[in-house]
Amino acid sequence: MPELASPLTLAVLTIFPACMLIAAFTDIATMTIPNRLSIALVAGFVVLAVLTGMPVKEFGIHLAVGFGVLVLGFVLFALNLLGGGDAKFVAATSLWMGASGLLPFFVTFAVIGGLFGIMILSFRQLPLPSFCVKYDWIARLHEPKGDIPYGVALSIGGLIVFPQSALFAMSVA
Repeated sequence: MPELASPLTLAVLTIFPACMLIAAFTDIATMTIPNRLSIALVAGFVVLAVLTGMPVKEFGIHLAVGFGVLVLGFVLFALNLLGGGDAKFVAATSLWMGASGLLPFFVTFAVIGGLFGIMILSFRQLPLPSFCVKYDWIARLHEPKGDIPYGVALSIGGLIVFPQSALFAMSVA
């Protein structure tokens, strides 16, 4: 009979992916990423890092990465290049990635974001079917000068790179 995963492993394998999925769907539906998701990611990381016995040095590196990305996100927000929710969300997600996962995460979400952006811009070139008009979120996505919900790319990138993270490795070991 297969061995059941520990509650700690289940928590690591549930909290991060759940936050990623909720953020992606919320961003598509409302063009916002709720602060509570970023807070849940930060709190979840801190608690799980302690419970898994993450070394203090590694924990500090993760915190520094998250803070550094938060500062970068706020600069991009001030330049009107990134939404405020995206800035907080990318920082909270980067906290989970740490130094070793940061570059793969950034490259992955950038590529996915580019492809997703092309899809949205192409969608906006097509006439919106009449049955879609009654759905606010579809009409908002179709708006020619509307924003693109970049939380989708951040979430997919996070989910792809997550198995390479230190916390993931520590929880399934």
